Amino acid sequence: MAMDYYLQWLVTPLTLAKRYPEILLSIPCFLFLHHLNRRRRMPVNWPVLGVLPSVLANYARLLEWSTDVLRLAGRAFVFKGPWASKVDVLLTCDPDDVRYVFTANFANYPKGREFAAIFDVLGDGIFNSDRDSWAFQRKKAHALMAEPKFRAFVAQSTKEKLEKGLIPLLSHLAEGNEVFDLQDVFLRLTFDTTAMFVFGFDPGCLSVDFPTVPFAKAMDDVEEVLFSRHVTPHAWWKLQRRLNVGHYRKMATATKVIDESIAQYIAMRREAKNSSSSSSSSSGGGGQRGYDLLGSYLDSEEEVGREMAHARGHVFERFVRDTALNFMVAGRDTTSSALTWFFWLVAHHPDVERRIVAELTRHAPANHPAQLRKLVYTHAALCESLRLFPPVPFEHKSAAKPDTLPSGVHVHRRQRIMFSLYAMARMEGIWGADCLDFKPERWLAAGGEKIRHVPSYVFLAFNTGPRTCLGKDLAFTQMKAVVAAVIGNFRVEVARGHVARPKLSIILHMKGGLKVSVRKREKL
Repeated sequence: MAMDYYLQWLVTPLTLAKRYPEILLSIPCFLFLHHLNRRRRMPVNWPVLGVLPSVLANYARLLEWSTDVLRLAGRAFVFKGPWASKVDVLLTCDPDDVRYVFTANFANYPKGREFAAIFDVLGDGIFNSDRDSWAFQRKKAHALMAEPKFRAFVAQSTKEKLEKGLIPLLSHLAEGNEVFDLQDVFLRLTFDTTAMFVFGFDPGCLSVDFPTVPFAKAMDDVEEVLFSRHVTPHAWWKLQRRLNVGHYRKMATATKVIDESIAQYIAMRREAKNSSSSSSSSSGGGGQRGYDLLGSYLDSEEEVGREMAHARGHVFERFVRDTALNFMVAGRDTTSSALTWFFWLVAHHPDVERRIVAELTRHAPANHPAQLRKLVYTHAALCESLRLFPPVPFEHKSAAKPDTLPSGVHVHRRQRIMFSLYAMARMEGIWGADCLDFKPERWLAAGGEKIRHVPSYVFLAFNTGPRTCLGKDLAFTQMKAVVAAVIGNFRVEVARGHVARPKLSIILHMKGGLKVSVRKREKL
């Protein structure tokens, strides 16, 4: 009986092979390609499935895996999605491609409709918009950020938030010798400061009792969903939207909270504007009315109405909503991400910390923009941290017309192109054999008293070309102020056993946060 069973087991596949010889041939071919692929570590664009099997297999370490692929492929690789999914993406980290797309042939590479569809929660804000709408919004934002009174308001608001919010909170945690999430602290800090710059009010997210702020929580949820859209076929998440299930339900709930929160701030700001003719009076957390972004837009509502077609009434409110949310994302998430990775790196490089402390000692008290500009080594350390862990690890473009990139890759019309900033930092051909090392010295010019110029198409943390970040100088000033306040008053120690991993999000947050404890430092 047993012999009959085994004979049947052997005969069945032999019979199958005789009838369908292509199956017999395909199995060893598949096994050979799979073995070859594993040895080369290169993904295979399979028929029908594309690179989906490789993406799923490496999803937990997507940034590292895609970096390995680009290193093996010569800095550019086309990831094909499943058949009919429209998810074919060219991924590149070639600086020549960056310079060409972002500057030399800028007009042919708008954000595109696909980007706007993925980031629909941002509406028609500056991140999503192209051409005339983008140009108008950039002009308005540039005028505001160049205004001396606005810059003074930002500097004073940041100084007060650090002295009355961050330092007392860290002192309280130091006294209790508590282990806490420094990333959460920075998210709360930058949420409050950005809300003050954008709305003119302090929401009080940074507090000893760590309150839950629905607006901030909703922004976190939105970012997680947006990342999943990058690696999910459009048809799938659009089906979720139609059925109101899965990630779309999470997105819909978060968007509602964001809309209600911003509407409340707009109403409060209108009321404050109408109740006082003095634009220099205090507001909320010590802000000066009229020098925040929302106040600026409300003061120029007629101009916005002329520039933006039919931007009146509720439509104007929507325009302000989109603008405010875009700036909240830009100010809150990118800065908190940059600070989190910076303090993690410094905690593991005591020699860098000693040099920062020495610099702070020479220029104490470093709490004013003029003094902060003297912190050259601190600036270099921040640049190096941003190089290794860029807050926005990918940039997106779409080709309006067919083209060929300097790397030799042909792009078709509406081709999605993603630029990996994370991978660019890890290419020896770009940054040298020590590219994986945290070396602030690489940013110092001869003599160490000035920052060495690095082309923005190589160091893309603040974008490059016409879309270069308008808030770059303000961001560095704020980050250096935080570094001076924290390192000047405390020793930050990473909790034993803590493992730092990137979180899968559109912003390079640290998965699980940054667990630390702080001890008070002797006054500098």
